[in-house]
Amino acid sequence: MPSSTHAAAAPIARQDSGQDPYAWLQERDNSEVLDYLKAENAWQEAQLEEQSALRESLFQEIKGRILETDLSLPSPWGPYLYYTRTTAGDEYARHYRCPRPADDSQQIDESAEELLLDPNVLANGGFFSLGAFSISPDHKRLAYSLDTNGEEIYTLYVKELSSGKVSELAFEDCDGSMTWANDSLTLFFGELDDTHRPHKLYRYRLDGTAAEEVFHEPDGRFFLHCYRSSSERQLLLSLGSKTTSEVWALDAEQPQQAFACLAPRVEGHEYDVDHGKLDDQWTWFIRSNRDGINFALFQAADNGSVPTEDQWHNLIAHDDAVMLDGVTLNARAMTLSLRIGGLPVIDVHPQGLPTYRVELPDAAYSLYVQNSLEFDSDKIRLRYEALNRPAQVRQLELASGAQQVLKETPVLGVFNADDYVSQRLWATSADGTQVPISLVVKRDQVGQPTPLYLYGYGAYGSSLDPWFSHARLSLLDRGVAFAIAHVRGGGELGEAWYRAGKQEHKQNTFSDFIACAEHLIAEGLTTSKQLAISGGSAGGLLIGAVLNQRPELFQAAITEVPFVDVLNTMLDPDLPLTVTEYDEWGNPQEPEVYERIKAYAPYENVSAQAYPAMLVIAGYNDSRVQYWEAAKWVAKLRATKTDDNLLLLKTELGAGHGGMSGRYQGLRDVALEYAFVFKALGLV
Repeated sequence: MPSSTHAAAAPIARQDSGQDPYAWLQERDNSEVLDYLKAENAWQEAQLEEQSALRESLFQEIKGRILETDLSLPSPWGPYLYYTRTTAGDEYARHYRCPRPADDSQQIDESAEELLLDPNVLANGGFFSLGAFSISPDHKRLAYSLDTNGEEIYTLYVKELSSGKVSELAFEDCDGSMTWANDSLTLFFGELDDTHRPHKLYRYRLDGTAAEEVFHEPDGRFFLHCYRSSSERQLLLSLGSKTTSEVWALDAEQPQQAFACLAPRVEGHEYDVDHGKLDDQWTWFIRSNRDGINFALFQAADNGSVPTEDQWHNLIAHDDAVMLDGVTLNARAMTLSLRIGGLPVIDVHPQGLPTYRVELPDAAYSLYVQNSLEFDSDKIRLRYEALNRPAQVRQLELASGAQQVLKETPVLGVFNADDYVSQRLWATSADGTQVPISLVVKRDQVGQPTPLYLYGYGAYGSSLDPWFSHARLSLLDRGVAFAIAHVRGGGELGEAWYRAGKQEHKQNTFSDFIACAEHLIAEGLTTSKQLAISGGSAGGLLIGAVLNQRPELFQAAITEVPFVDVLNTMLDPDLPLTVTEYDEWGNPQEPEVYERIKAYAPYENVSAQAYPAMLVIAGYNDSRVQYWEAAKWVAKLRATKTDDNLLLLKTELGAGHGGMSGRYQGLRDVALEYAFVFKALGLV
């Protein structure tokens, strides 16, 4: 292995004896490991050096579509409008407020605006991630938390808004959460354990001296999270594994009291809680799966104490065909977020008026409640976008259902949404299951075989609803179509869809993706020689598995922070997140689970065969998917594969799971990936 960043030849990592010959790459601070990562970085740079002009051109092209100086929609709260402002040249948006106009309009008074936080100053050119940004109920203080290296360990701060004085709170290993009680003096925050799991909740009074532990969750599968209810009258402490929940509540006016439990955990019972009004009466709302996997909604009257489970009454019954994803509460309406037929749907239940469904124009889209505004507001804001339609923030009048587009994300330069066609296709998987595909392509290429970029994820019940991307236009305008494979393991078609792609059913995720690729080829929309695939994190596991199983189907692959060393990671309970992940992947300490994971784990199944061109990206400070997963995988591929296609590893030495933190840095990363795709598909 090279001891320097010399890039004349691809780095070859040394192999140790034993079951895992590249385990030495897990020695984070070993100079040999760092040398290897730097050598891989140098090799990647050398191989793509000829593309530097193209990358710069792509970066400028993408940046040129984005309105660099912009103002967010203001959010009214109490006596103020709160908003952010982006400025050309700055990596991060600044946070502001101004007095709320007497006529309740949302007109910003720049002469009276107050700068609350400037991340550009705080970042100082390095990594920066803002965790909490929480204004106290009396609007006099700002609580915020910062991660400055990508490890997702946060430092806590409180800013006195009248004087600008900032105090750093002397607590370590914080998860970044900061939740105010209604006295505007008491803060609740979470602490991480050695595996990076939020396991303790602390109470801290700003006029006190020490933080007091109020809750400890010893079970390694459970994360804790504290938040304010929609009514702002309750503090809620949620404890959740991947399969089981427990929620405790505390009167936000009495923060020194103890939390009380709504329903003690029962394995397999998932529920979440909010507090609001029903028929003008204070009410508890509980979304629970106790009647079925797609969740039902229960209510319990607020009689001054936390309701026990025997006091819950059914409000919205379980439906086998409809997933109840979430509930948004306002004083005079309840809004349900549903999933029907693989798409998000919103039903509104205004008090004393008929229920209605939000109507939208596209066949495949993303839709969610972006902002419920204040609890007493008669409006909510929806975020809506499609593959060919830039994101819109729509204001919905809860009583009437009237919609108004308040803001559409601008696309600078020449752009016409109708030049692109968004389609919904269905592939047939190996077991006969119909799998949805969302596709966008330039109108003049519809129905023709075109280069195609196929993206997938398929884990944790997360839904990959179609989204708009300024950057993606640089693919589409060069004749590259874009598609999303909505494979099992995601949540697009409800809880059953998720469960059919996890644990012993994980192979379905990979079979579905392969089926989507085969369908796109069979329908004459692309060819194997024109097909690039991509996924990140658990989506990187998906890509790694399908590359082992059907490498000939694809011409190029990109994986970002890929979870490819599944078996070894899940065998190490001391790593961040391992124990919490047993519910998703299984515990390989059990022999049958061990064999099951070993059968699909990308790192374990690298074999002497030809692989497509590959670009693998990792973050050295990533606490979720350790950098060495990508490094070990690439090392094994380089030593084993039989082709001479490009195999490149880029480790961001100053970043974590989400890559580099600034908006321009992010665009440069996209430009690198797109240029790689163009090279691999022979388009440049």
